[in-house]
Amino acid sequence: MSKIIFIDVDGTLTDYSNNIPKSAIDAIRTARKNGHKVYICTGRSRAEVYQEIWDIGLDGMIGGNGSYVEDNGEVVFHQLITPEQARHIVDWLHSRKLEFYLESNSGLYASENFETRGESTVTEYSFRKGKVPANQKITVRQAFPEMIFDGELYRDDLNKVSFILESYQDYLDAVKEFPDMAVGTWGGAGETVLFGDMGIKDISKARAIHELLKHLDADIKDTIAFGDAKIDIPMFEACAVSVAMGSGGDEAKSAATFVTDDVDKDGLYNAFKKLELI
Repeated sequence: MSKIIFIDVDGTLTDYSNNIPKSAIDAIRTARKNGHKVYICTGRSRAEVYQEIWDIGLDGMIGGNGSYVEDNGEVVFHQLITPEQARHIVDWLHSRKLEFYLESNSGLYASENFETRGESTVTEYSFRKGKVPANQKITVRQAFPEMIFDGELYRDDLNKVSFILESYQDYLDAVKEFPDMAVGTWGGAGETVLFGDMGIKDISKARAIHELLKHLDADIKDTIAFGDAKIDIPMFEACAVSVAMGSGGDEAKSAATFVTDDVDKDGLYNAFKKLELI
């Protein structure tokens, strides 16, 4: 029986240096030859899915943590932040002097001072992920090679918005200011978080999976999810089988059907073998 496989990108398909293990590429290509369908299911917008990922061979993607669904080039579902919400977000962040970037399928659009203010934050994020030693600086352009620094900020094509937190209170105030949005954090826990983000309320990887299954006329019993982080738990709950990477977070591991090896120790390949996908 062919399966429908959903794979998170950062920390699952790619390691913490943004490299894709050759074994993972081999696993995906072999699984598709065996008749299984493979979709990435990621927080990234389409503009952040580089050609090297598509070159693996995929049936499509779920992006923006569920706001966008694509199957073999066909857009199945795409729910955007409204222009009114987008303007409110940009104006509020400007009023708080918080630097941010806007995430859309056409690109990432940085606020006026994100490049300079963001360097210390993206460096800290890279350090926490094990990408760089403590004394090495990462520029925003290195971290986000696709970012646009002089683009229009009042937009009608937004999936998400991420912003640098100057304090945890900025996140708490965003929750109050935007009851019509899903407001979250990433890059740490509690007072140590680095970024806030805003997306469409009631959007999740789980809902996107259901939308895709309806489109495919497929059964949930044939689904398998791979992830590494807390945000992947709804995806785990939406699928019949879930696999957490050994290098992932404890919450994701606890929620998964089973835990495979680390992402850079052939974790994806070994799980595909165990599940008899290859």
